[in-house]
Amino acid sequence: MARIFAYILHSNGELDDSALELLAAAKRIDPDADVTAIVTGSGIDDVCGKAAQSYKTVWKIDNEALSYPNAEVVRKALVNILPADSIVLLPHDHFGMDLGPGLSIKMDSSFVSDVVDIEKVEGNTLKVIRQEFTGQVSTHVHCDISSGAVVNMRPGVCQPAEGQAGEVVDKSGEAGDLSAKRKFVEIQEAEAGEVDITKSDVLVSVGRGIEDEDNLEIVFELAGAMGADVSCSRPIVDAKWLEKARQVGTSGKTVKPKLYMALGISGSFQHVGGVKGNPFIVAINKNPKAPIFQVADVGVEADILEFVPELTEKIKEL
Repeated sequence: MARIFAYILHSNGELDDSALELLAAAKRIDPDADVTAIVTGSGIDDVCGKAAQSYKTVWKIDNEALSYPNAEVVRKALVNILPADSIVLLPHDHFGMDLGPGLSIKMDSSFVSDVVDIEKVEGNTLKVIRQEFTGQVSTHVHCDISSGAVVNMRPGVCQPAEGQAGEVVDKSGEAGDLSAKRKFVEIQEAEAGEVDITKSDVLVSVGRGIEDEDNLEIVFELAGAMGADVSCSRPIVDAKWLEKARQVGTSGKTVKPKLYMALGISGSFQHVGGVKGNPFIVAINKNPKAPIFQVADVGVEADILEFVPELTEKIKEL
């Protein structure tokens, strides 16, 4: 079996939730594997130490050129340090989507994106599951790993794994030339709205299943009864029914509530990718094949226009 690596995202000195999810994914590929984490950045000793609490080996690439997220620079560093035929796991977020395809080309290896499950390995074939047509169809993909592979895992599909404490190995000197044709300019934070959903413990989130702007009233009534804040998926913002500051997803806000209620939300990876922290997820959708049910702790197959008012009344009675 080829050596397995997990690329670790981090921000403000904290590991991304995907760090331990990738460890779980690696164990599905090879339960006996000693997975190596790779952490890139500048001044990352603390982050590497946190990664080493769960990974037996952590490779540190510390360079000023890696201070800001630039997939072109990270790709160069990884190509210079990764052994031939490596299996590299990445989160399928905006950065992973930028990094993964080009990395697989440079490594002359297979590439498969937005993986929601790993079935098994048979010889040199890795069998994974992707979703097509906004989650309506599950595709079983056979990936040739004889020359290695780059696998982008959808955030949130693997329960975080418990690892074994290990050591940090400094690979900074082996990263090579990290010059780039493109450069980082700035990070633009989303405008603050009337409510900061990133700080909410309970969120009632609404999607296109609400059908009409006037129907949002029942969502706010439910949120009021629950002591929750209202958030939404992108179609609601695109329709200008709610402000951008309430949008959850890779193109909106990243939230970490204790309870997340998804009303009429299909559950695309762009939306689910914005829900972190392993919250308790309740999904209500009249489509039994909606992908949101695959990540929900409790799923209710129902029309939200009928179900939500009844739920609100029951909560008020309590």
